[in-house]
Amino acid sequence: MLPLGERYNAAITMRFSQGFIDEIRARLPVSEVVRRRVQLKKAGREWKGLSPFNPEKTPSFFVNDQKGAWFDFSSGKNGSIFDFVMLTEGVTFPEAVERLANLAGLPLPVSSPDDEKREARRKTLYEVVEIAAKFFEANLQARAGARARGYLTDRAINSETQTRFRIGYASAERFALKEHLGGKGVSNEDMIEAGLIIAGDDIPVPYDRFRERVIFPITDFKGRVVGFGGRALSEEAQAKYLNSPETPLFHKGSLLYNGASARMAAQKDQPLIVVEGYIDAIAMVAAGFEATVAPLGTALTEDQLGLLWRMQLEPILCFDGDSAGQRAAYRAVDIALPLLKPGQSLLFAILPEGQDPDDLVRASGAEAMKEVLSSARPLAEMLWLRETGNARIDTPERRAALETRLSEITRTIQDETVRRYYREDLKARLSRLLAPSDVRAVARTPMEFRRGPRNRLPEPKTSLNARGARLATSSIIRGHHSAVPAREALILLSVLSHPWLLSEHAEEFVELEFVHRDAEALRKAILAAAASGHAQDADALKGRLEESGHAELRTRMERAISHKADWPVGPKAAREDVLAWWHQIARLHHNKTTLSRELKEAERAYSADMSDANFARLKDIQEQLANLDGTEAMLEGFGEPSGRPARTM
Repeated sequence: MLPLGERYNAAITMRFSQGFIDEIRARLPVSEVVRRRVQLKKAGREWKGLSPFNPEKTPSFFVNDQKGAWFDFSSGKNGSIFDFVMLTEGVTFPEAVERLANLAGLPLPVSSPDDEKREARRKTLYEVVEIAAKFFEANLQARAGARARGYLTDRAINSETQTRFRIGYASAERFALKEHLGGKGVSNEDMIEAGLIIAGDDIPVPYDRFRERVIFPITDFKGRVVGFGGRALSEEAQAKYLNSPETPLFHKGSLLYNGASARMAAQKDQPLIVVEGYIDAIAMVAAGFEATVAPLGTALTEDQLGLLWRMQLEPILCFDGDSAGQRAAYRAVDIALPLLKPGQSLLFAILPEGQDPDDLVRASGAEAMKEVLSSARPLAEMLWLRETGNARIDTPERRAALETRLSEITRTIQDETVRRYYREDLKARLSRLLAPSDVRAVARTPMEFRRGPRNRLPEPKTSLNARGARLATSSIIRGHHSAVPAREALILLSVLSHPWLLSEHAEEFVELEFVHRDAEALRKAILAAAASGHAQDADALKGRLEESGHAELRTRMERAISHKADWPVGPKAAREDVLAWWHQIARLHHNKTTLSRELKEAERAYSADMSDANFARLKDIQEQLANLDGTEAMLEGFGEPSGRPARTM
């Protein structure tokens, strides 16, 4: 019989490529394979259990996922996942590969004489993509990358983080990368196959795919760059984000941004967190949440869920606090339900309304994010919120419809044990909901279905609708660590930068209503400073706030503002520009506050009396708020003294 190493190489040559073997290793941590036969317990960075080869009472069998190996000190045996399957199941190496491929959800490759040639081709493409990554990195640090560096600075991504994530820049030139790769001896065919240039019958000269974009390299689970994501710097770009196309290396639905680093962190028991975008993932990692990943511009796929569950059994999906984030959470529920297994599920962390992870971390720090993550809801609760949030159950038929819908949903769960417990859980929730007091409460809520000509009320502009809304308004979300609303921060910072507003518009400033308690505290401190004569200029006001212990509040407000469009809060903005901007934002804030108060009154009135008049009033206020949400509290252009030609508002 051939030694193990020779059998391994022979099997690769005959049927399985090195890339296929590596893909199995990347998808299957050793602990996942071993625990099918050995009961493992966590021991530091390793797992330990009783030897499957010798009877023993004290564990001497250890698994190290980082090294991709297991060690049995009682028998002296050790090896990879392939060795473990061969030794414990008595199979050959090719048979072990087939069994592990099935466990990993990988189809077996079809043997052909071209396998070896294709493997060599893949190696070439890895080299080509790596050259491109280095080119983009160098571009970012060159003079041409100044604008891209400015964008990253605005997003609080410092040079150390840029280096860690190998962030780069693609200039606006059509042939910059193509010419660079050509100078390295790379053929057009390789560039096209790697997804780096665009070619076609109707394109006389192939050109660079990524132009005038900040570049985020995407790696596989071995840390090799396989593709890129590009964020447009030009407002005229057709797509804000652009990914590499499908290539022999890059399969968008089977990769996760920061997947390789996150897997190592997850093995050290850090919580595995899924966010929606590259910038969010980078911000989370920089804040200390090392095991953070993001899908590549699409909703989570089944393959990506499988990758997540191989890293941790209950990853946390952290979605933006808006309607799009809510929809993403509910889509994830549908994808995950059929795949649930005992102990294998998802948790859902919902951010404050209008916030994404990057916003929250920059404005309020890691502690605020920890609080959001600690309040993550289980999948069963998210499912319940979705199905009951807008449901009207004030008739037997409607209650029966809800029960039937829940029953149909649970039938999609493939695992029999999980399916049974979901039925019991939802049955118990339904019983509590249908108790007489709950029936009246739900039937009277304004955010419900209305049958007949009106159909239903407009969806509320919150991160969770109806019953889910209490998550967005909980003390965790709206506590002192949560982010100050951007508009309130803008108003306060404009006064701090331009204290003359206090003398000319003090009455407006006093009458504005602030929701966030920290914003209100800083407003009171500013008014106290003005009353004591310490607001002659910005420096005097700043000094007074430091003396009164409000410097940290000011810093938090400044962290809440990061966009270039917020230029009027800066000290260099011209007086006439600031004045025009102040009138606009003060009026917008006043109108929003007034309408929000009227909405609460209309909801109470409709809850008490579901008349057509109360319904019409409620709908009108909701529509006014929706229109107001679409209004930008900013000027279109800068005035002449601010450094740019004047334009109309």
